[in-house]
Amino acid sequence: MEFRPSPAWAGPGRRPPRAGVRAEILASWQRSQSLGIDRERVTLPVTQDLDPDSRLVRAAAPVLERLCARFAGTPVSVTLADAQAHILDRCGDPGVLELMDAASLVPGANVDERFMGTSSVSMVLSTREPFVVVGQEHFLHDLKALTCMAAPVRDPVGGTVQGAVNFSVPRELADPRMALTLQDATDRIAERLLEFSTARERDLMSHFLRARERGEHAELDLFSGELAGRGEAAPRLTPQERLMLLESATELLARDDETFAEVRLAGNRVAALRRKRLSHGDAEGAAVEVSFRDADGTGAAPATVIAPGGREVPLLRAPAPAGRAAPDDPAGRPPPQAPARPAGATARSAARPAVGESSGEPPSRPDAWLLLVGEPGVGRLAVEARGRLSLLNEAGVRLGTTLDMRRTAEELAEIAVPRLADVVVVDLVEGVPAGEDPPPAPLGPDVALRRVACHAHGAAAGGAATGAADDPVAYAPGTPQARCLGSGRPVADSVLTAALAGPSPGGHPVELLGEGVHAYLGAPLCASGAVLGLAGFYRRGAGPYEADDLVLAGELAARAAISVDNARRFTRERDASLTLQHSLLPRETPRVAAVDLAYRYLPADTGAGVGGDWFDVIPLSGMRVALVVGDVPGHGLQAAATMGRLRTAVRTLADLDLPPEEVPAHLDDLVGRGPDDPATGATCLYAVYDPVTRRCTAARAGHPPPAVRLPDGRIRLLDVPACPPLGLGGLQPYESATAELPEGTVLALYTDGLLKEGRAYGDVEAGTGRLLAALRGADPSPEAVCDRLTATAPSGAPRDDVALLVARLRALPDDRMASWELPADPSVVGRARALVNRQLAAWHLSELEYSTSLVVSELVTNAVRYGGAGPVGLRMLRDTALICEVSDRSNSSPRIRRAGTTEEGGRGLFLVAQYTSSWGARYMPEGKTVWAEQTPHTEPAGAPVDEDTLLARYEDLV
Repeated sequence: MEFRPSPAWAGPGRRPPRAGVRAEILASWQRSQSLGIDRERVTLPVTQDLDPDSRLVRAAAPVLERLCARFAGTPVSVTLADAQAHILDRCGDPGVLELMDAASLVPGANVDERFMGTSSVSMVLSTREPFVVVGQEHFLHDLKALTCMAAPVRDPVGGTVQGAVNFSVPRELADPRMALTLQDATDRIAERLLEFSTARERDLMSHFLRARERGEHAELDLFSGELAGRGEAAPRLTPQERLMLLESATELLARDDETFAEVRLAGNRVAALRRKRLSHGDAEGAAVEVSFRDADGTGAAPATVIAPGGREVPLLRAPAPAGRAAPDDPAGRPPPQAPARPAGATARSAARPAVGESSGEPPSRPDAWLLLVGEPGVGRLAVEARGRLSLLNEAGVRLGTTLDMRRTAEELAEIAVPRLADVVVVDLVEGVPAGEDPPPAPLGPDVALRRVACHAHGAAAGGAATGAADDPVAYAPGTPQARCLGSGRPVADSVLTAALAGPSPGGHPVELLGEGVHAYLGAPLCASGAVLGLAGFYRRGAGPYEADDLVLAGELAARAAISVDNARRFTRERDASLTLQHSLLPRETPRVAAVDLAYRYLPADTGAGVGGDWFDVIPLSGMRVALVVGDVPGHGLQAAATMGRLRTAVRTLADLDLPPEEVPAHLDDLVGRGPDDPATGATCLYAVYDPVTRRCTAARAGHPPPAVRLPDGRIRLLDVPACPPLGLGGLQPYESATAELPEGTVLALYTDGLLKEGRAYGDVEAGTGRLLAALRGADPSPEAVCDRLTATAPSGAPRDDVALLVARLRALPDDRMASWELPADPSVVGRARALVNRQLAAWHLSELEYSTSLVVSELVTNAVRYGGAGPVGLRMLRDTALICEVSDRSNSSPRIRRAGTTEEGGRGLFLVAQYTSSWGARYMPEGKTVWAEQTPHTEPAGAPVDEDTLLARYEDLV
């Protein structure tokens, strides 16, 4: 037992919120003020209809007398109250008792908070745990000189609170050790209640033994089916049948409104159960007997009578022989015989002999056996215990079926209504639904909460109401919700609707509760050492929640918290994966002259998580463009990171201007270097389109081939050699295929998620057919094609991502291209400059003559000097930029180097880099091409840069 410390006994880190008064006391004051209680003088209702000889009074009387004797000579008082806050008994210093009489604190008076404001008894009966009220914390001025400590008295069978014991002492005489003494007293009262219950059971046992000695019963062992006394053997029962009978008998024992039940058994048999009341002295109980018959009416079937409600009810004794009638039964049936058996007896039964046997006639076949004897209260506890187990079993099946925090909260509320509560609300700490970590425990009353689920049942809710307001919720200090969040343990309390002060009900669903006093139970959602939120359970106008209810609610909340925490972690990881993936995917496609582009990315559903599908558009030299799509197996953060690694590698390889078939080959080498690389099995399609030659060259590694729609409307798949996915160890060399495609051709690159039935697993050929049919639509624009292709995906929850890239191909007009073939001779350098200047004049780009002449001179000179035998190719391309290309037969790699001070050469590529926006080299099967790109100036060009300035720049750079 743990008492709530008062400010005088509190630890050094605890500070009262206002004038030495705790928050929960302030909350009680506010409720008392809202009820209009007079702080100077109150009139308590007094009832005379109390039992002065009740079990609680008899159990507590000697304990309270010893408690008062221990503090003889000290002005103390001890008061016993029942579960409804009525004073049952009191003792103590005579002077103190006179003061209690003056304050109307007499036997029968009700000291609930509704009538006298804040008191230790009302706080105990509300919170169901010990409480201390010190001096100024009392609501009534007459009590401010006292320290009152109270503790609940619990029934040892079931743990229900039967009442409370209050110990009052002047504030200056209060000592913490008094609380320990009071705890010992309430424990002793609970022990005496258990002794009383045991005595009642002993009385029932004695009554049963005496009846058996008179030959009124024979015992039946349900586990063996053998009779221990006279009579025939009862039908044998399977373990499952025994369990069914005992469960039905327990339920029947706990109900006063039912006296008969039937249980269907195997083999077309029926077990009829009958409940009969037992009474012996102070012991009140009931017996349940069982008889067996066949479903068709044959067998050991009892006689029946017509009950007042018109239902046919069997009697557990056969009718008397013809011509004989029992003296007390005009219908010829003997009266029911009172069975007897100690409470809790469930392993053995009793068979009653036929009527003739009681008169000395030969024993006949028994028609009924005693199955269970006990007190209805104990039977009720057994039924409730089984109901709690059933509720926990249902929670284990239904809670956490999805990785959705709101749905998990709704499942918790739906499970608890109506068996544990009439109304359930679930609040989560702000930020938790978004996947954020909750603040460290314990949580203060100022923590921000958000309601995510609410479920109600009953007339006040209009039948059943379910919904999540998704509104912020705040709980004031001292409220049961604040105490629950601060302690991290379930808390029980009562809610008086009329006492909810202010315009806001403080988080209570008043509109669903209605007027009156309602029981409240708060259970924290704790997982991984943190408090994620709070579940609130309400009973409308019913008795308070007891210790067993707190344990059950705590277990339900703990199970829900695990699912909520799993969903929170999944949400955080998924958001991180999405953020990573979106940062790795192109934010916008580059504007290139070779193609018109459109794309779609369809992520997988929430359950599967983000995947590793990706696409890219990479501008290449010579106005070419690389189109890439890929698919990394799996989902989640690792798949997204692997996708980013492969995309970076592809861009790096593309910058080297490698042939398309070499890109997947290098990727395969990269993936195959590490064991258990997550990229193993990834697929990739790499295609390069040249708008000058109108050729598309593609290579694929385990990826579906691209689909094309020609300008004349024909649809087909490009015939690209099928090669294995990445990382499988070079099963075969990667190959490429080249196709010449006319201008206006639509090229579609996609991942296999678009082909799968329901975007899961299905007929890929059927998916390809749908793809080609959608590509044949009337509107050939890339955006329209994307819409039609994504619409081909069947409805349903997708399990794989879809990446789609659609390009409509353009061609470079002939008037925007010029090319020449020159001999490998130093004399052609001047001719090359003249050809270039003439072409620039035709294109009205005379402002680029100086820089272009310098660039061409350097590139042609290098090709003549280092390009080997063979002609030198010179080509100029004009679009948004001006591109100059010089080709030779050498495979040497041009690079900028630092030339010595006395060297005449070695500075040509440096000059090329200074006058162009970019430059580079790409390799062909025979030779290479060095290119340089310039952007035409929109403003008049400035004066040419002289040699000294260029040399100064070179020295600064190198």
